[in-house]
Amino acid sequence: MERRADAVTDTVPAGPTLGEAARAFLARDEPAEATVRSYEQTLRRLCLTLGDRHPLASLTAGQVAGVFATAWGGAAARTWNRHRSAVRSFGSWARLDDLAAELERRPETASPAPTPDPARLDTLWDDPDLPLRERTLWRLLHESGAAVKTVLSLNVEDLDLEDRRAPAGRTWVSWRAGTARLLPALPAGRTRGPVFLSERRPGPGRTPAPADLCPQTGRRRLSYERAEYLFKEATRPLDPTAGGYTLGRLRGRPAERTPHMLSERA
Repeated sequence: MERRADAVTDTVPAGPTLGEAARAFLARDEPAEATVRSYEQTLRRLCLTLGDRHPLASLTAGQVAGVFATAWGGAAARTWNRHRSAVRSFGSWARLDDLAAELERRPETASPAPTPDPARLDTLWDDPDLPLRERTLWRLLHESGAAVKTVLSLNVEDLDLEDRRAPAGRTWVSWRAGTARLLPALPAGRTRGPVFLSERRPGPGRTPAPADLCPQTGRRRLSYERAEYLFKEATRPLDPTAGGYTLGRLRGRPAERTPHMLSERA
């Protein structure tokens, strides 16, 4: 047994593990926080699939391609390309061969997909089994026409429930009666911090920026990636292709939006 263990040890490449390298890569000071969150999702999936202790030196483009096929094989071109870019950046930083060598970049179409059938959306607005957070987020996106990241950036202390609006940079995000019925119950007594919170508190490995952390619950701001995943899962039964809808589909075409919903702040 000892001889066999020694033989196995000799075949394991020396150096850092995939998990150690991923944490070091994400801990760099250079990237913007949004970029780090995007990279984190990609590398988390690699670590979960291949193992946190997978030797970094033995990581191959074929293994990465296998992870992509399982995790994002049916993803939109933009999502696929974002994860592909993250893997290329990580491989370049780690001085590995091109980890995206077996991943073809997918062409992205410029024209937005049409809004889902309103009758199908009504099943989401009226489903009491869905969490209040999701129903409020989806309804707010649909009524405001604002970008997903803009809505996720809203804070409790900035909500103007009486006038149905909240500041977002140089603009106002406004909503209608559907959101107005749901939104007041979402903070649940909270007076500050992100409107939309994650389900759990962040782990000790990475502390969010103070602006993304609720001072009362200790939970962090809901990430774009998590919000997108939950919406796709919830809408798979509604989508004729069974792939699920992306949150961007809730915004509709510009002609379908009410002009005052997203306006310049005075």
